[in-house]
Amino acid sequence: MAAQRLVADLVVERLRAWGVPRVFGYSGDGVNALLGALRRAGDPQFVQARHEEAAAFMAVAHAKYTGGVGVVLSTQGPGAVHLLNGLYDAKLDSVPVVAIMGQQERSVLGSAYQQEIDLLSLVKDVAAQFAQTVTSPEQLPMVLDRAVRTALATRSPCVVVLPHDVQQLPAPEPEQSHGVVVTAPVWRPARVLPTDDDLRAAAEVLNAGRKVAIMVGQGARAAQEEVVAVAERLGAGITTSLLGKPYVDDDLPNAAGVMGHLGTTASGHLLGGCDTLLLVGTNDPWTEFYPAPDQARAVQVDLDGRNLGNRYPIEVGLHGDAAGTLRALLPLLTERADTSWRDEVTGAVRDWHELSAERAATPASPVNPERVVAELSPRLPADAQVAVDVGSSVYWYARQLRLPRGVPAHLSSTLASMGCSVPYGIAAKLAAPERPVVVLSGDGAMQMLGNAELVTVAHRWRQWADPRFVVCVLHNRDLAEVTWEQREMEGDPRFDDSQTLPDFPYAAYADLLGLTGIRVTDAEELGAAWDRALSADRPVVLEVLTDPDVPLLPPFPAGESKLDSFRAGIDQEGAAGAGARELLGTYAEQEARRQP
Repeated sequence: MAAQRLVADLVVERLRAWGVPRVFGYSGDGVNALLGALRRAGDPQFVQARHEEAAAFMAVAHAKYTGGVGVVLSTQGPGAVHLLNGLYDAKLDSVPVVAIMGQQERSVLGSAYQQEIDLLSLVKDVAAQFAQTVTSPEQLPMVLDRAVRTALATRSPCVVVLPHDVQQLPAPEPEQSHGVVVTAPVWRPARVLPTDDDLRAAAEVLNAGRKVAIMVGQGARAAQEEVVAVAERLGAGITTSLLGKPYVDDDLPNAAGVMGHLGTTASGHLLGGCDTLLLVGTNDPWTEFYPAPDQARAVQVDLDGRNLGNRYPIEVGLHGDAAGTLRALLPLLTERADTSWRDEVTGAVRDWHELSAERAATPASPVNPERVVAELSPRLPADAQVAVDVGSSVYWYARQLRLPRGVPAHLSSTLASMGCSVPYGIAAKLAAPERPVVVLSGDGAMQMLGNAELVTVAHRWRQWADPRFVVCVLHNRDLAEVTWEQREMEGDPRFDDSQTLPDFPYAAYADLLGLTGIRVTDAEELGAAWDRALSADRPVVLEVLTDPDVPLLPPFPAGESKLDSFRAGIDQEGAAGAGARELLGTYAEQEARRQP
């Protein structure tokens, strides 16, 4: 006799119909029926993380690396609460994620029952586009379809709350009757283009500019060739947001790199000197690094009309997808005969490459973290996937890692949540197990979530077609980004109680897990260590002892204006600040030497 088909089975069938390959999560009694349905079906795959927060990061990363929707599953109460950080990561970075949360039986809701939380109130902000509790079997297909469709259409997290007793009810057959809405698991992105009048108005602004800068965000992921074509036509320089870095070839002579506090001097020169700004698929919040509001005329391209004019006072907003809009705009743009601005930009880019190389070679004790990433750049496999954590490690990624064309790199950018990198790397590896993965993390992020998720790596790596999964830990026993922020923003000295991290043997821990641990204490060992890690027959933790005194100096002129605050904080540290004082002076002198 066939087992009765339950609502839980219908959930699994619907996810499969939407093409969901895996569900990330952690078990609990609130989703036991769903876990049973996943077991019976065998597809989608259930991926158990060590913590619901990490599972949510994995769902976000799945969406970022694949372009599809990420799905995460949790029980009620604490399990649902733990998902919030990952869901906010999805919201702030505009990523489609669906969270399915268990809930106590309907009959006890409102009784202050064990693990009973008002989940819709909990997710009211993070899942503002769609959040719904399923209260009847007939409602389930419609709610799940709307959640997935809304997540994809709005590029945001959506939530489905499913009480345990509803999961256990018999699955309904589709019917056409009053009070029942029958839906389909179907969605396709539209082609969105601005009006001809808006395109002509935008071209008028851009053609009038003599010094054009193009700022590219993640919305240009499918418009890389179009961005280059427009830049060539306008003689423009190109800079990127942190999320946009993978979508502009770092080897282009007019590619100025990442903008903002963690950006390059070339980006500062480009944005500080332009008279016209074209924003493409970006909503970057580092507005103090944009051109001054009265400095540049501006045009913005964005698929989400809510972003137009959101960060800078634009003259023309082009509501449309980046690739199609730029293709339509290109014939209206005038070829630049005067190459003086482009020559100035390419000169600034060359100066930046020289400066970044000089900084990577600057001695530090024991190892300069910039050199760690600089040594990776020429060795990064052309088919790699990169995951980056939050903290000082993201500065070195932004400034030193030159991504081969087509290599994706992702992190928690706008939320900037530590601990994302190893969960991100796991999701990338599960989506493409034949591709090597490189994770860049600080020791603070590893202690927050990364060490635990190395257990997940150890559990799964033998299933991967390519076993290479390299976690590079920049081990400086300091929460370095916040240490430098204390000096920069407050003029305060480093606060040892809040900043010092407990020591931890990252490489030895990897060995304990059956992985390979490599420990580096000398910069001259880095090249060979990367070579060994990238050719290993199993995942590797590459632990590099780095110097926390290497300064997180913003590009000049913004960085120059902060030197007094940095020094005021360091001077209060006495002898303990000697290393930071010396390196800050070295970095400032290196930058000042290249100022026009």
